[in-house]
Amino acid sequence: HYRMMMSPPSSVRPSRSAMMATIALTFVTCSAADGGGTDVVSWWTSPKFWGGLGAIAGWGMTGSAIYDAQFHGPELISLSMTMVMIVYSTLFSHWAYIVTPQNIMLCACHASNVLAQLNQLRRAVQYRLSSGKQDEVRALTMRAGLGLVILSAVVAMSGPLLQPAIVNLDIPGLSTFAAAPAGLFTVHFWAPMSKWLISGASFFDLNRPTDKISVSQYSALTLTGCFFTRYALLVVPVNYVLCSVNIALFVSSSFHLARKLKADYFVRDSTGARGDKKRQ
Repeated sequence: HYRMMMSPPSSVRPSRSAMMATIALTFVTCSAADGGGTDVVSWWTSPKFWGGLGAIAGWGMTGSAIYDAQFHGPELISLSMTMVMIVYSTLFSHWAYIVTPQNIMLCACHASNVLAQLNQLRRAVQYRLSSGKQDEVRALTMRAGLGLVILSAVVAMSGPLLQPAIVNLDIPGLSTFAAAPAGLFTVHFWAPMSKWLISGASFFDLNRPTDKISVSQYSALTLTGCFFTRYALLVVPVNYVLCSVNIALFVSSSFHLARKLKADYFVRDSTGARGDKKRQ
């Protein structure tokens, strides 16, 4: 091995093309110890590769919340989106911990995002209260409290009562889904469903003013949708609900991101200044 690192004669020295081919092969493959084996898994079929990318994108989302808290005013914060993000990251931190293979980095980033979004929620509420929007805050608090009570009651009853009852009814499709590893009564189902709330919020807010769109947040959401679309098909249990919601998330978030970039860097007013110049 050490002789190979010396300068061998040109007749035995590996060609540049051979070295590049070796580097390329190393890049597109990764070794996976599956039950002690030494199978070579392509990056395309490696859950750890895609899970790592998903975790990095997730940290981008957490970082965007921290960045926005430091450099952007609270008037840009969407109360509804922030509350959805808190529920979403709470569920996904648990999902990342129990899924196979376990994704500790993703779990940690979602736990951190819960704290970051709680801080954003605090800032948004304080701003609205100081701006005389007490009625808006009160109405949102009532809806959130009611939703939390209903959700807590459903979770408390579903495991010991509802799931066995539905399974024993032997209803075609529904009973099978209720007993499935990624079925109705598991976090493998409800974590992706919370992500539908994020996609839904984006779809129902297609005309949101571009000056209220966070580039960092929507960049992270766009990348998350891209990476998790593939990751969802490689984990155990395979999660088609997670795959579908990330397709929707990618489409909606990239749409908002494109609108923001177009408004800031490509659209010019009558004086010839771009959107970013006008704000300066």
